[in-house]
Amino acid sequence: MNHVFPRHTKSLPPIAVRGEGAYLFDASGKQYLDGSGGAAVSCLGHSDPDVIAAIKAQIDNMAFAHTGFFTSDAAESLADRLIAHAPGDLDRVYFVSGGSEAVEAALKLARQYFLEIGQPERSRFIARRQSYHGNTLAALATGGNAWRKEPFAPLMIDTSHIAPCYEYRDRAEGETPEAYGQRAANELERELQRVGPENVIAFIAEPVVGATAGAVPPAPGYFKRIREICDQHGILLILDEVMCGMGRTGSFFACEQDGISPDIVTIAKGLGAGYQPIGATLCTRKIYQAIEDGSGFFQHGHTYVGHPTACAAADVVVSKLTDGGMTGRAKIMGAKLDEALKTAFGQHPHIGDIRGRGMFRGIEIVEDRDSKKPFDSSLAMHKKLKKACFEAGLVCYPMGGTIDGKQGDHILLAPPFIVTDAQIDELVSKLDIAFQNVLT
Repeated sequence: MNHVFPRHTKSLPPIAVRGEGAYLFDASGKQYLDGSGGAAVSCLGHSDPDVIAAIKAQIDNMAFAHTGFFTSDAAESLADRLIAHAPGDLDRVYFVSGGSEAVEAALKLARQYFLEIGQPERSRFIARRQSYHGNTLAALATGGNAWRKEPFAPLMIDTSHIAPCYEYRDRAEGETPEAYGQRAANELERELQRVGPENVIAFIAEPVVGATAGAVPPAPGYFKRIREICDQHGILLILDEVMCGMGRTGSFFACEQDGISPDIVTIAKGLGAGYQPIGATLCTRKIYQAIEDGSGFFQHGHTYVGHPTACAAADVVVSKLTDGGMTGRAKIMGAKLDEALKTAFGQHPHIGDIRGRGMFRGIEIVEDRDSKKPFDSSLAMHKKLKKACFEAGLVCYPMGGTIDGKQGDHILLAPPFIVTDAQIDELVSKLDIAFQNVLT
């Protein structure tokens, strides 16, 4: 580790040496249940023989060919498979190497679309507070993760941010979930009127908010109203499904459960299931045709776009998620995980909310359950819980700043879809050990 630049120079991680199913093993032989799939990545677990075989076969034939010169059977097959299962008018797939790249590509594609159709005045994006869209500069700018953005604010594009759809914190007493959803969505209309809808390119949002807020699902009807507003003003709807897509929430695309389809959608993480770095930006036929009938050239690109080995791996992953029934399993096992969490911690004095969809669950930690008062941020409860879980042999994804970028703590859970009933019990048991060590 002496020459590796780690994520945190004051906290060096153990060396992982082996993965098997839902478990990872470090160099000392310690076993960890992967309760977060890394960062909601390892949807098929860590040793799927079919994905590994596909990688080996592709490398034997051809590991890499640059898309400036060639396409590949692997990329063509994967694109066909994705579009066959995509909602609405999504018709074209632009491959990249990860989620941040996918969002950068989406933002640039959306801007170029309006240039191609003669609306160059559109230059703004609108997003939501407490969102996360990636760590490259444009993705970070559109995201609403305050503490990640702060050091780099002078370098970022100007983006408006409206309130998140965060029912646990923001729905008023006596207000129905449906009424709250309409109220939250109508913030987009007000912001459009403030900045001028003719100046806006797109609204970008996560169907189920991931890392920054902890598996927050939308209120009923929220995204249908968002879609209406976007259509009314001719702006694009970009959905970021990097974390919540690819079966994670119990449907292949997360937005399916809200009865809408986007103009552009980004995917990654579960697309490759951790076996190869890959992401993708999907767009409608209308957007693609604007480029095709105009300049013909999308002014974007990276060296590893459409990497054949990554595409070969992802093609098997997507086949398993769709035809192989693993998305359906995520829905079933996700319901069991939700029930187990609520049974164990539903009345815990320091658990404010247990939420999410499918195998994508969030637990919000509070000082006082009745008032929803968060712990003082100086206590960094999420860090203490991460450490306690890790010591107990559980990998989870805690985060601070849940409420406003400074206050609030949550734990995100996103286990592999292959987990068994016994492993759900193990996950809850190890969480309980961590809660007893930190919250009592």
